[in-house]
Amino acid sequence: MQGRYSPSARLTELGLASRLNASRTPVRLALERLANEGLLDAIPSGGFRLRSFSLTDIRDAIEIRGVLEGTAARFAAERLCGAEELIQLKHLRSEAIMQIPVTVQGFAQYLEANKRFHHELWRLAKSPSLFRELEHACKIPFAAPEALVFGIADLEQSKASVAAEQHRAIVEAIEGREGARAEALAREHSRISRRNLELAFQTKHSITYSPGLSLVVTNK
Repeated sequence: MQGRYSPSARLTELGLASRLNASRTPVRLALERLANEGLLDAIPSGGFRLRSFSLTDIRDAIEIRGVLEGTAARFAAERLCGAEELIQLKHLRSEAIMQIPVTVQGFAQYLEANKRFHHELWRLAKSPSLFRELEHACKIPFAAPEALVFGIADLEQSKASVAAEQHRAIVEAIEGREGARAEALAREHSRISRRNLELAFQTKHSITYSPGLSLVVTNK
């Protein structure tokens, strides 16, 4: 994700063990896990190849994540036992507000607060199975809720207030035990990530801030 390897680059257990100054066993296990998560492809002759991703791959992953988050929001509303369970989510809602003008440090803080808000929403669903599926859906580059791209000023300023309002509405729906409304709001909320991705490729300098964009190919 830091752009150290180009798409289709071959990764070997021996080469990585030497580079990372690690033994081969944990490196082998890590490579196998990354392949299982869909970030690497196994090469029949040995080793692994770094995957590239199309915009369609990521759009689909964001859509799947939105469906799962919608289910999580509905579960949270249906399974809420008391207002005290929402204290942490409300706190994170207040933190996940992007400050204008946008700075690199402020943007990083926003992303972390946004990530924690979404993970708390997942937790409130009280479904370990759903939580695991959400984690898996977010393994695809730029599909996670916090995978926004710094450097897109128009998006940052116009979407920041929309995202904050959607967070507020989701919490309100859960608190009111409105499962269907919470689900619809959470699904709509995921579309911000899709719009951000599309604008990232219209704003080429975004790759300076997010080297992992080099893994995404537009003509795949």
